[in-house]
Amino acid sequence: MNIETLRRLNQARSRRAASILVTDTTSGTERLILEEDGYADDPLREELANRFRSGVSGSVATPDGSFFLTVNVPPPKLVVIGAVHISQALAPMAEIAGFDMTIIDPRTAFATPERFPKVPVIAEWPDVAIPKVGLDSFTALAVLTHDPKIDDGALIAALKAGCFYVGALGSRKTHARRLDRLRQAGVEEVPLSRIRAPIGIAIGAQSPAEIAVAVLAEIVAALRSRGLEARQAAA
Repeated sequence: MNIETLRRLNQARSRRAASILVTDTTSGTERLILEEDGYADDPLREELANRFRSGVSGSVATPDGSFFLTVNVPPPKLVVIGAVHISQALAPMAEIAGFDMTIIDPRTAFATPERFPKVPVIAEWPDVAIPKVGLDSFTALAVLTHDPKIDDGALIAALKAGCFYVGALGSRKTHARRLDRLRQAGVEEVPLSRIRAPIGIAIGAQSPAEIAVAVLAEIVAALRSRGLEARQAAA
């Protein structure tokens, strides 16, 4: 790998940008593809899209030759707003699934290390805590407090940051009221349509643990389909 390619790769890693190093296995020539730059004109665009979603490196044979794709995607983050019972059940599941999870809740009676011994807990308001954690396209955000004063600002921040998943706890009626508030706050319809609510896949979940399973399943599905809807719409 030449120095310029290595420099670009390291820069991408430092800012949590996904990239793929494409190596021609016959000639040894390399090129670096950054997801943020787009790759619609690349002859390997379909394979690149699949690899960005899966995060798995591997070889591919085409009529133009054989290539090895070295995939570099940042570890996914999960930011949960609300130190609630669902969050307690979700924490060990998220760890097993490979997510770096952080919990934010200004209510100090709930946001304690004793209740979440293995997960970073920030007992501050989201507008203060979120900049410390950072949100990006490899971050999922789930709001679980049922308190608009805590949840709404976090949702707006997640939509602005382009989080791959934005979910909110609450019934359809609760979500309708939430959407009205966010519209009044200036959020447009396209971003609003990205909020998953009621949160989690429909499995008839009742207990906090069951809801956590439904939420994590929906997050994983969103992670593995990143960018797919936009590509299908453009096709």
